[in-house]
Amino acid sequence: MLQDSVDSYRIQTHATAEDLSACRNLLRGGSRSFYAASFLLPPRFRDPAIALYAFCRIADDAIDCVGNDPVLQAEALAWLHERLDRIYAGSPIDDPADRALADVVHPFAIPKLLFEALLEGFAWDAEGRRYEDLSGVYAYSARVAGTVGAMMGALMGARTEALVARACDLGVAMQITNICRDVGEDARNGRLYLPLSWLRESGIDPDVWLKDPQFNPAIAAIVQRLLAVADWLYQRADAGIAGLPLGCRAAINAARYLYAEIGRQVERQGLDSISRRAVVPPGRKLQLFAPILGRAVLTLQPVNDPPLAETRFLVEAVVAATPRRQAASFGDRLVWMVELFYELDERQRALGATRS
Repeated sequence: MLQDSVDSYRIQTHATAEDLSACRNLLRGGSRSFYAASFLLPPRFRDPAIALYAFCRIADDAIDCVGNDPVLQAEALAWLHERLDRIYAGSPIDDPADRALADVVHPFAIPKLLFEALLEGFAWDAEGRRYEDLSGVYAYSARVAGTVGAMMGALMGARTEALVARACDLGVAMQITNICRDVGEDARNGRLYLPLSWLRESGIDPDVWLKDPQFNPAIAAIVQRLLAVADWLYQRADAGIAGLPLGCRAAINAARYLYAEIGRQVERQGLDSISRRAVVPPGRKLQLFAPILGRAVLTLQPVNDPPLAETRFLVEAVVAATPRRQAASFGDRLVWMVELFYELDERQRALGATRS
């Protein structure tokens, strides 16, 4: 545990209670799944995680709201970089998300490069960039989602190469799930994230198809192929989740399984994400609750596979920024043990309630 980092976070004064409430409202409005999962995080990580999400959400919206105007897109990106500079300088602009993030980045040693890579991914979106092969999809997903996985891993003290690599795997898997869910919506907005070479191999001209996006067996096969890639990455990520502090595992497992279930819903709809968007029914989410909590107490064999080539720069940035850990005092260790037993007791109660 980065106990010294957590203590430092507690004494920061940029953000007010109202600022943190505004960030929570952003999360609630932007992602119901992540908002629900946030309540499973220990309090010491909950607000920092919400602060990370809030800035990422605002940055994404800032690019989307200017449309396809290249001048406005460039201005929006320049302004986001300036805001990021000010956050890391300790002088955030007058915005709740910026103040909240300024209280997180240094105490938790979140490398600035992660946010810069995220903004680069948003710039690729603004350009309407397309991706020739799976490596290109990985490179894009690393920026817009692998970065968030790396941030969350760093926040929770998972800073070894193996653990950060698995956190990036989870982020990339989630983004690929998004791509599979939103094929039709993206196409109608002039965006295409399916690998172009896969389309051509299936006899589809990407430019022609984009003018009139229709579902067909070839598209279904490509979506299925991408979902298989996401599932492989989710499985790699499981070992990383098992390496998190016990109190954090349920929340990240919730995000992992709820997102993977979107892929299952796409499959249940015949892989047609053109004519309708896959939404996981509330009843199915409730059915996943017990497995989510049950897996949170498991310790899996570590996955020592190297990071994806496309996420290695994120992994290296987090590892390089990791502060030297100071030996925990007896008091720190005692507090950790009390928290551990409390969390185990709460987990056991939750499991008992789901079985009764």
